Amino acid sequence: MFEAFQVLTLLLVAVALASVLAHAMELPGKLRLAKEEYLAVQPIYYPGFTVAGGVGEAGGLAATFILTILWAGSPGFWLVFCAFLAMLVMHALYWILTHPVNNFWLKDSDLSRFGVGFFSFGARDEESAQDWRKLRDRWEYSHVARAFFAMLAFLLLAIAYVVR
Repeated sequence: MFEAFQVLTLLLVAVALASVLAHAMELPGKLRLAKEEYLAVQPIYYPGFTVAGGVGEAGGLAATFILTILWAGSPGFWLVFCAFLAMLVMHALYWILTHPVNNFWLKDSDLSRFGVGFFSFGARDEESAQDWRKLRDRWEYSHVARAFFAMLAFLLLAIAYVVR
């Protein structure tokens, strides 16, 4: 059962990694888009990336935390603990940098009631007054940073499983 939970944890972290890595890989092409094109493209990510992010990030964070507790005192504990910290940083970067900008991209989109509530959480009015390029760069580069921490978490978990 423990081995199955390890695989599930790695799978959830892989889903989180796939989501943010896809965003990071789009960066060079999206930086070439004009404002109108960029604003037209941004809403296509929802709800797909929202579901994947919710499952992978929230699930991966929770599973890695539980795995950290289960590994206490065993070989590889510090690797799993550092993977949890990497997931925690990735998640924090979303709420601090990415999420407030999501509300700006989606302000004219027809969202479900849940979507409206989720994306309005933590939104600030001054976001709409900023230059769109600053918001674009914040959103795009926050995903690059998040991809780094997701990759780190994934690698640390994989190494911990081999060490164990």
